Amino acid sequence: MQAQLQEVGKVEPLRGAEAYDTRFRALVGEDAWRDLPLAVQKRFSKRLAEAKVAIYPGIIDEVRFSRAGWLLAQLCRVIGAPLPLHPDKGVPATVSVSEDGASGGQCWTRIYGRKRGFPQVIHSAKRFAGRSGLEEYLGRGIGMALKVVAIEAGLEFRSDHYFLDIGPVRLRLPHWIGPGRTVVRHRDLGEGSFEFSLQLVHPLLGEMVYQSGVFRDG
Repeated sequence: MQAQLQEVGKVEPLRGAEAYDTRFRALVGEDAWRDLPLAVQKRFSKRLAEAKVAIYPGIIDEVRFSRAGWLLAQLCRVIGAPLPLHPDKGVPATVSVSEDGASGGQCWTRIYGRKRGFPQVIHSAKRFAGRSGLEEYLGRGIGMALKVVAIEAGLEFRSDHYFLDIGPVRLRLPHWIGPGRTVVRHRDLGEGSFEFSLQLVHPLLGEMVYQSGVFRDG
């Protein structure tokens, strides 16, 4: 998969000076990519090199936790709080995407407003690496391998497994240790807006965390 991304996932010229990033297209596959809405293709083919940043403002419209999910979210503060910590709805949110200088991948920063206090800020890095072709680093050496598939009007990012990097050593965490399956969906709504949702489901405890919001192109 890495060799395929290195060959297909090159930066290609688009409309003269604009650059086109083909790495997500390579992961999804040509046929599935062509069936995606043009707005989705555009969002996931932006070349965010140097100081370029893509910014998507929006509003959080749904958040729910099970008791176990809320506890897990609080415990994850030690690795940078990658899960939403509060159930506030109807609050402003912003997603910004820039280049990860260390890997050539992408840094994703999500800012979730709160009804009281400062907003929650979540950082992660998407790196085009590993057997699945895409990994998301959450912090403290913890990350997850992702599989990307096309769905109706968008893309779905599904966790394949979690891992822990200790220096040069990588430990793949058994499924029974992990928090469950994480699914992130990007679904186009038309007219420059899209739904972004995150769901964490444990095989025994069921749904633990769910959050969704509606965002628009900046």
